[in-house]
Amino acid sequence: MKERITEQSIRLFEKKGFSETSIQDIVDSLGVTKGTFYYYFSSKEELLMDIHRGYIDELLVQLERIFNDTSMNYKEKLFEIVYMLLSDIKSRGSAAKIFYRELSNLNEEHSALIIAKRDQFRLNIEALIKAGIANGEFRTGINAPIITFGILGITNWSYQWFNPNGTCTDREVAEIFVEMILKGIQVNE
Repeated sequence: MKERITEQSIRLFEKKGFSETSIQDIVDSLGVTKGTFYYYFSSKEELLMDIHRGYIDELLVQLERIFNDTSMNYKEKLFEIVYMLLSDIKSRGSAAKIFYRELSNLNEEHSALIIAKRDQFRLNIEALIKAGIANGEFRTGINAPIITFGILGITNWSYQWFNPNGTCTDREVAEIFVEMILKGIQVNE
């Protein structure tokens, strides 16, 4: 039941927004009582925190798996990270929207926990960029923190426009993004 409450809440939060969705809306849509909701969550904010924590924790696990895969070079790892973030839209696009859009509705303590995890995700990608530079796979003299923010900017915003059933697959978009990141858009002279 906890998963059903979470999944239905994600759909309602995506459609109506966190603030506009009441606990009554959630329980009515599931045909259960408020008591059922409060058995699993002490508040709507706790539910939102659970959604945020589940989303970022899963991304961190996937990132760690990619980062520790010794069979891939740094360019391949970068591709896998970009691809993972795009393919995640297909399976968890609604949760992504909630994650990026509703952070401000968490209290200060919960927000700080999620921001720390988001920072860890960013720093792991930054470490990958730096390792790729040190290994000679990426150009020296680039600003790894800014490159990392750029990568996260193009991938994190894609939940707004990327249609997994559109003309390009998630893999094709990842290939385009990584080529753009690695080669830029300037004509080689």
